[in-house]
Parts: sequence; C-alpha cells; structure tokens
Amino acid sequence: MRFNKLVPELSVSDILVSRQFYTDVLGFSIEYERKEDKFVFLSLGEAQLMINQINGHWETGKLEYPLGRGINFQIEIDDIETLVSRVKEKGIVPFKDIFVSRYTCDSVTYVEKEVLIQDPDGYLLRFSETILEQ
Repeated sequence: MRFNKLVPELSVSDILVSRQFYTDVLGFSIEYERKEDKFVFLSLGEAQLMINQINGHWETGKLEYPLGRGINFQIEIDDIETLVSRVKEKGIVPFKDIFVSRYTCDSVTYVEKEVLIQDPDGYLLRFSETILEQ
C-alpha cells in the first residue's frame, strides 16, 4: 500500500459510528484497521483518511462538537451526483447541497461541482468534481 505524504487523522467519538458513516454512506474503502486501538485507515479514490476513537493521546484541548472547526477537507471524486444521492438515501442532509465554484490558478480556471457534508462528529467534508478546465 502507498501512503500519501499527508494523511489527516480525525479523532472521533465513536469509531463504529464513524466507520459505518465513511464506508456505507460515503463509499470509502477500509485499507486496514486495528480494532483493538479503535483505528481505521480509509481511502476513496486517491484520498486517504485515518479515523481514531478519542483516546486521550492526541488531544491538545477540550474536544466538543462540532470537531474540526475552522478546517474542511476537500476530497476530489469523479461523480458527485451519485455521492449526493447515496447520502440523501441514507437520510443525511448535506451541510450545503451541490453548488458550482470557479477557481483560477495560473491563468487556468477550474469549474467544480461541490457539496459540503458533515460527518457524525461535525468534521466538514467538501467533495468536489471538476467539470471544466478553461
């Protein structure tokens, strides 16, 4: 297995709830897990993410919902419509439904469909699908 150079690890309140959300709702695959440590390494396409049940080892301060305030994780996917349909079928309401953004970088404009979804602990996940490069 190849590890990305940066892999966020999210502290979660209930590993089983988060594991189910990321796999069954969002479609992540489990690369490996250490059940005794309440840890799961996940991937979706080329995106990698680790989740670990809060255990007192990594907290730098009091953790309270919503976790991850001030950060969102952009995850590029190929089919945002399918993801949003699956999320809504599972009874999850997106934090912000599909919208279109334009980003210009080095004279290239990227047009992306995006959706914001919060995980069970409140982490903000921004899924994006590039629909046009000009």
